[in-house]
Amino acid sequence: MQGFRFNPTALPPEAEAARTRVRRFLAGELEAGTYAPHRSSWTTFDAGFSRRAGAAGLIGMTLPTRYGGQEQSDLARFVVTAELLAAGAPCFAHWVADRQSAPQILRHGSERARREILPPIARGECFFGIGMSEPDAGSDLAAVRTRAVRTDGGWLVTGSKIWTSNAHRVHYLIALVRTGDAGENRHGGLTQVIVDLSKPGVTVRPILNMAGHHEFNEVFFSDYLVPDDMVLGAEGQGWEIVTSELAFERSGPDRFLSDYPLLVELIDRVGPTPDARQAVEIGRLIAHLAPLMRMSRSVAGLLHQGQSPEVEAALVKDVGTAFEREVPEVARRLVPVEAEMDSGDDDAADRFADALAHTVLDAPAYTLRGGTREVMRGVIARGLGLR
Repeated sequence: MQGFRFNPTALPPEAEAARTRVRRFLAGELEAGTYAPHRSSWTTFDAGFSRRAGAAGLIGMTLPTRYGGQEQSDLARFVVTAELLAAGAPCFAHWVADRQSAPQILRHGSERARREILPPIARGECFFGIGMSEPDAGSDLAAVRTRAVRTDGGWLVTGSKIWTSNAHRVHYLIALVRTGDAGENRHGGLTQVIVDLSKPGVTVRPILNMAGHHEFNEVFFSDYLVPDDMVLGAEGQGWEIVTSELAFERSGPDRFLSDYPLLVELIDRVGPTPDARQAVEIGRLIAHLAPLMRMSRSVAGLLHQGQSPEVEAALVKDVGTAFEREVPEVARRLVPVEAEMDSGDDDAADRFADALAHTVLDAPAYTLRGGTREVMRGVIARGLGLR
């Protein structure tokens, strides 16, 4: 039976140097008033912020210099990611591209894809979406029905994807498509392809959420042509590649720091003299957060070593998003105020009410995005030899 690999991981000097650099950048952004931390998070789409972050060298840090990166370690990037999250920075424009698309293209993409796509990602000018989920498939990623058929010079894709965040604003998707027979284990015949959303054959339709906001989309393909040099890896290698991609998506600090600004506002609102209940509840949250940070940093170390810690990533995601769901519930119990969005005031009470309102609306999705808790526990059970 395989155990978990959460070895202690020390941060190298370059990571601490990166911390200084990102904090300096964020201080400048806050002084310029480009965003309000209690109203923003990494899921806030701000293309201008991403371009400035790219110019500051905070995107594509692990990429080779020949592709616009800095050849820094995954641990240096981990520090920058955590600092951006802790500051409530609006990072969603570049988040997917930096977190998972760029590493996948670097490992499995053609030289053309690397040279054309990676440098603008590092500049904060090229954004990606995730083309995995499909209608009627639920959380069963192996149930992909979007098909790609061989043609001269590439593949013709027909089908659809759903719940595709920001497909109306990003430049590319990496889509999982079926190119052959599934086989007995249902994981065969899948291939990952890069989809240029500016090309003909692809249509994006909005899905409005209950607040009337447009983030999710349906994406339809009608004989969309994917050139051969926009295929990731080999034909039929899609399941292997997509599961390694999910290690990037599920293990980072974005899986437990989404509502960190609310935790900060809660501590400020309670003040330096909490009552016994407030001290216990806030102390418990901090005690949960500290090991999550260590676990996530350990996974970053494994990724830096070229390993694929899918099981460890699933555990971080499961425990981390449960923590995220708990923070707003604890905040509501400890400070009985009415959640209010965009009050316009800037005292501690109004910042707390504003942060609480935004988080309460977002929190139900935390344990769904990136794979449900049930899926995560299935991955963990298989990895431990329990099923």
